[in-house]
Amino acid sequence: MNHSVGSTRRTAALQVLEQLEAGAPDKVAQNLDEVAPELVEIVLGFAFADVLSRPDLDLASREMCTVAALTAMGTASGQLEFHIRAAMNVGVTKEQIIEIILQMAVYAGVPACMNGIAAAKRAFAIVDNKTQA
Repeated sequence: MNHSVGSTRRTAALQVLEQLEAGAPDKVAQNLDEVAPELVEIVLGFAFADVLSRPDLDLASREMCTVAALTAMGTASGQLEFHIRAAMNVGVTKEQIIEIILQMAVYAGVPACMNGIAAAKRAFAIVDNKTQA
């Protein structure tokens, strides 16, 4: 498998990431490339090029699932905030996001739900500031 910085898989992953949030590919690629250039291709290639690009579930539905999973995990607040913004960028409403996080109180516990709500509040503020600018 080609793990070079210019690989097709890397390009495909970064294209999906751009759909989720404008400008994110440059920031994420720069952060990962500082550690090891092949990380974008390996990590994001799997997540975004191999999985999120599959045709049988739309991107909004995939982001809703991701918000639920990250809320339930309770250990990835930065990724949760990003994916809440990404969900909104692909058409998921604030109300739907709140319902997804609330649903996680049943299956992952109230603390996970509360942490998810805090992440949503931060993500909503960023999105609101971008739309007002």
